[in-house]
Amino acid sequence: MIDLFSNPLLKELLPKFKEFINTEILPREMDLLKTPFLELENGFLKEKRQQAKAQNLWAPHLPVNKGGRGLNLVEFAMISEALAWTPFGHYIFNCQAPDIGNMELLEKYANKKLKDKYLKPLHEGRIRSCFSMTEPEHAGSNPTLMSTTAIADADDYVINGHKWFTSSADGSSFAVVMALTDPENQNPYERASMIIVPTDNPGFELVRNIPIMGEAGEGYVSHAEVRYNNCRVPKSNLIHKEGTGFLLAQERLGPGRIHHCMRWIGISERALDMMCQRAATRQISSTSKLGEKQTIQNWIAESRAEINAARYMVLHTAHKIQNEGAKAAKEEISTIKFYVAGVLQKVLDRAIQTHGALGVTDDTVLSWWYRHERGARIYDGPDEVHKSVLARGILKRYGLDLKKKR
Repeated sequence: MIDLFSNPLLKELLPKFKEFINTEILPREMDLLKTPFLELENGFLKEKRQQAKAQNLWAPHLPVNKGGRGLNLVEFAMISEALAWTPFGHYIFNCQAPDIGNMELLEKYANKKLKDKYLKPLHEGRIRSCFSMTEPEHAGSNPTLMSTTAIADADDYVINGHKWFTSSADGSSFAVVMALTDPENQNPYERASMIIVPTDNPGFELVRNIPIMGEAGEGYVSHAEVRYNNCRVPKSNLIHKEGTGFLLAQERLGPGRIHHCMRWIGISERALDMMCQRAATRQISSTSKLGEKQTIQNWIAESRAEINAARYMVLHTAHKIQNEGAKAAKEEISTIKFYVAGVLQKVLDRAIQTHGALGVTDDTVLSWWYRHERGARIYDGPDEVHKSVLARGILKRYGLDLKKKR
């Protein structure tokens, strides 16, 4: 299946990334997960990031002249799956969300001043960033519902609002903020803009890191609640043009869902591998092993089929985005978002169940992923919205236009 989308460059690079993960990260993985991130950031992870640069594996998604390997979306998708074998894979190679999405956004739409000040150090891994869109007062399933405003005042914007799930805001140098610059516009999709806000701005308040199933985390591994309190920034911090916030969000989220889905597939592969190892070795009596039970065999078979199907769907979607643009792949993007998130949850759950009581402890990586990845079916649009988008598009081709009934 991979060979359908592969090429000589990938055949050269994939083994190098996998070897790095297997030899440099996996032996320390459980220790890393139990160590505060800020301690790791300036120690082990900093060392490994330098090592990745030295081995010419840094930022595979970036153009070669920006310090990367120049991979296209399909090529990077396959690398992304390999990096997802461990929670720190993407971070070590500087292609982690939300930074990778912000890099792509700024590369395409930011002015030169913003690129020099924010994008260049982001490329180099000297800073991190965050993306500030979701608001606790409004349903994330309808992004036109937004209260954060950016009011023009001479040469500045004054931003006021309340955001949450601003992932990785703790320790970030800047936020890309979605705010209403024209709240009275009759077209709800032309009311908002995207603006860069430095996190050292006096009006930027990191209220807290939100506990996710009991774990608030810190640094990169966190989701923040943020308030913008008369936060004044120059108008030159505007990304692209006023009123293009929703356009930019779709531009960012289309490829971003490829990144997410291939990461989820990598996690699913690791969970399946752990499930199979456990099934093949766990004694349940003096004469039998767990893998001899048909229920376990069914789980393994179903997981294998679902992961294979998910991978093909995502790579096909990446290929379409790459060749025709995200708008043309709207239905495919919605399809992979809910399908792959569902596969991830099912495979993780089966792997945990196969491990028995061990599976719910923090003695394996499975419980960490279960906490942090359950949100996959909610983030970037809940499953139910994506299913509705897909169904409406299909039904329209049969003559039923449900948009007209709204």
